[in-house]
Amino acid sequence: MASNIVFFLAPDDETAAATRLGGPGEALESVTCRFIEPDSAIAQWDMYFEEPSTEAPPVEQLLGWAWPEWVTAPVNDGVEVFALPQRLTRALANASSAELEELGGRWTTRLRSEDGDDMTDDDLPAVLRGVARLAASAVNTGGGLYSWSF
Repeated sequence: MASNIVFFLAPDDETAAATRLGGPGEALESVTCRFIEPDSAIAQWDMYFEEPSTEAPPVEQLLGWAWPEWVTAPVNDGVEVFALPQRLTRALANASSAELEELGGRWTTRLRSEDGDDMTDDDLPAVLRGVARLAASAVNTGGGLYSWSF
């Protein structure tokens, strides 16, 4: 589990990759959270929009989903930089408040069932709303949405 996660905007993959060693910093618009797995969050969000369902998908279905791609090759230092899929970026940018609230609730429920008392104390629906605002900005500017974690 990553202890520090930053979802951020960047104009391109090269700029996002350059954040690898020190994180995005204050120069790039971002939303932070702690103690989640960003790749599984991204996959869960993507699945929500691509295969709508009234119930959260089972873990097996989530594990079989297409996971985000690394912007930089992983090395054994714990730092990961992922690009959110463009379709997810567009879906988050266009999501209604009700969709974001439902997805935020599902995400929270899944983390609580997996992590129990060790679950992050961040307001996950607020994090998701912040990421959706970043997604809208990415769509409007032609940039990309990324996650950096350590």
